[in-house]
Amino acid sequence: MTKSLWEVDRMELERVARFDKLKTDPRFFLDSMLPGHERLNYNVIGTGVAENPEAKPAIDYAQDFNLTYLKAAPGKGPSLHSHDHVEVFIPMTGKWSVTWGDFGENEIILEPFDVISVPVGEMRAIRNISDTDAWHMTILGGTKPSRVDWHEDVIKKAHAAGFVLDDHGNIQEV
Repeated sequence: MTKSLWEVDRMELERVARFDKLKTDPRFFLDSMLPGHERLNYNVIGTGVAENPEAKPAIDYAQDFNLTYLKAAPGKGPSLHSHDHVEVFIPMTGKWSVTWGDFGENEIILEPFDVISVPVGEMRAIRNISDTDAWHMTILGGTKPSRVDWHEDVIKKAHAAGFVLDDHGNIQEV
């Protein structure tokens, strides 16, 4: 039997994310400040696709996937967007509507621990349809997934609200 290279202290420091120590920022994504899309995102493993450079993950090292938690009030959640990598949604509490298509014309309702894997390039949105705040987990494929590709309506609404993305894909005020 070989000895582990990971002592308890090192594992705790580099590879454990304690829920009560996770940090969030309401400016995690471009649409987060738009009415109906306010939410809290918690970067757990890997940098993911956050558009706020201050959104540091609890566990930096990500190989082949990134993981985030999201908490949203009733009726709220991410707006239409796509990725060039797979995105998996897993409700942890509540009920969530997952819509997809060019205008979100298709819909599936997910309950706790249901899973949907949205194909690469497909426009998608999710919304808490519960009566109370709810949580879900998102897993993104790839070690360093590319940024979000927002639906053109989201870009226009964000600009009208005073927000744009800079050349690096980070949120800036107009």
